[in-house]
Amino acid sequence: MARKTANDDPLAPVTIAVGQEELLLDRAMQQVVAAARAADADTDVRDLTPDQLQPGTLAELTSPSLFAERKVVVVRAAQDLSADTIKDVKAYLGSPAEEITLVLLHAGGAKGKGLLDAARKAGAREVACPKMTKPADRLAFVRGEFRATGRSATPEACQSLVDAIGSDLRELASACAQLAADVEGTIDDAVVARYYTGRAEASSFTVADRAVEGRAAEALEALRWAIATGVAPVMITSALAQGVRSIGKLASAPRGARPGDLARELGMPPWKIDRVRQQMRGWSADGVAVALRAVAEADAGVKGGGDDPEYALEKAVVAIARAARSR
Repeated sequence: MARKTANDDPLAPVTIAVGQEELLLDRAMQQVVAAARAADADTDVRDLTPDQLQPGTLAELTSPSLFAERKVVVVRAAQDLSADTIKDVKAYLGSPAEEITLVLLHAGGAKGKGLLDAARKAGAREVACPKMTKPADRLAFVRGEFRATGRSATPEACQSLVDAIGSDLRELASACAQLAADVEGTIDDAVVARYYTGRAEASSFTVADRAVEGRAAEALEALRWAIATGVAPVMITSALAQGVRSIGKLASAPRGARPGDLARELGMPPWKIDRVRQQMRGWSADGVAVALRAVAEADAGVKGGGDDPEYALEKAVVAIARAARSR
C-alpha cells in the first residue's frame, strides 16, 4: 500500500506521489481531489501530462482568482517535464499559492531527481507508491483492501485471490471490492474459488500445488488450462520451483518446531507452513532432488533450450507428481 510522510494533510500546498505503481499513484491523486472537494464542492481540477504543461502554464493555472476558488493541479509523469517547465515548478515550490494544491506524480529514479529534491526540500507531503513486484507485497495489499472495507478474509482466501488474479493491482482491488460487496461474513478460500474458479484453475500456483501433491492428472489439466488462457510458461516453471523448494526447506527443518518459528526461519507465512506440511507427506530427499532436476530441465526448455515449451512443462509436472510419491 502507499506509504505517506508525517505530513499527512491531503490539502498540503504540494503533494508528491513517487513510484511506478499506477493504481497507487492514481489513489494518491484521488485522495487529494476528494479532500479538496470535501472542503469546496466547486473545486477546479486540472489533470495535466508533461506536454500540456509548457513554460508559463503553471503560472497561469496558479494565478490569483477573482473568486478565490479552490484548485487542484495534477502533473503526471513529472520526471518527463522539460527543463524550462521544471524551473517554473521549482520557482512555484518556493511560494505556493493559497487555495491551490499541486500534485506531482513522479516515477522516482534518476530522471527528474532535481525536481523531487526541490519538492522535498520545500516540505512537500510525500506518498510512496512503489511497484509491487513481490508476491508478499501483493498479499499485504489484498489484506489491506479487505481491512479498508471493514471485512474479514482468511489468510488462505487472500493467498487464493492473489494466485487467481495475478500481479495486476487494479484487478486485485476490483476483486476485493466485489467480494466485500457481495459476500456476507468472513471471506474464505471457498468463496474465492467460487467467484474466480476459471482464473484460479489457470494459476501457475495451482499447477504447482497439484504437482507437489502428487495429483498428476489434475496438475496436467490445470497446466493445459493455464497455457490456453495465456499464462506465461516461465511463470509456471517459477511456481513449480517455488513449490519444490518449499518442500525441501520444510523437510530439512527441525522436527517439532512451531509454525511461527518455522515461518520466521524459512521466510514463509505461517499458513503456508501448514499447507506445505500437508503436501510433503509422500516426499523423500531423493524425490526432492529428482523434482529439482525436472524443474531445471523445464526452465531450460521454456527459455529456448527446447522446441516445445508445453511438452517440457508436461514432463516436469509428471516427474514432480511421481517424486511426490517417492517415499
